[in-house]
Amino acid sequence: MSSIFEIQRLAKLNWKSSEQASKYLFSDISAEISESDRIALIGASGQGKSTLLRIMALLDAPDEGDMLVMGTSFKNMDSRLWRMKIGYMAQQAVMLPGSVEDNLRTVSKLHDRPYDLKLVQRLMEQLGLEQLDLSKKAADCSGGEKQRISLIRSLLLRPNVLLLDEITASLDIDSTQRVEDLLEQWHKEEGTSMIWVTHDLKQASRISTTTWFMGNGKLEQHVSESFFAKSAEDLAKRFIRPLEGASFI
Repeated sequence: MSSIFEIQRLAKLNWKSSEQASKYLFSDISAEISESDRIALIGASGQGKSTLLRIMALLDAPDEGDMLVMGTSFKNMDSRLWRMKIGYMAQQAVMLPGSVEDNLRTVSKLHDRPYDLKLVQRLMEQLGLEQLDLSKKAADCSGGEKQRISLIRSLLLRPNVLLLDEITASLDIDSTQRVEDLLEQWHKEEGTSMIWVTHDLKQASRISTTTWFMGNGKLEQHVSESFFAKSAEDLAKRFIRPLEGASFI
């Protein structure tokens, strides 16, 4: 299957360190994402997982390397068009001024697309938000409501690739399950590729076909089925302890 997103020798300098040995936060990162890939991105704290997602979403700039969507480099593509194809959702949802519906309509206004109220209502119901008044001020919503509203807002754009940065970390068990179920259904219906940063190895196993592990400034790629077939102790020895006791997030 042909790739829809390519990362070519991507690098990000580590500006917090003056030591030559740690010049890069990560370097020489190369990977290809095919249509319908579901990727879990895991690794210890401070390895650059969130930074990598932000670079892929053009919210941060790489210091070296290139990225291509369907063969076109980010250097040659309008950033607005790029963000229509590459969606990004942060761990902490950002609500714009106005109502819940104002926030959801933002996609239509920014990208000149029709507002799909029926889709909004279906997604709200699937995420347990069917009782939420769309006229409610977004700022008055709970943290969990904001996170799910943000997800709906991202899906309304129907991106080719969806970047998810620990989006269920602050949700309860029921809301987390609803998000996972919705994204699994969306993946089947829309064919959207997903890269999901998570600290939860069980979740990573559930939601992925491929696992990316970031450590010591490099990226390793594994087939999830074989990767998670290892025992928890084996995973700790191989992927946590070599990183000098860093917490796994």
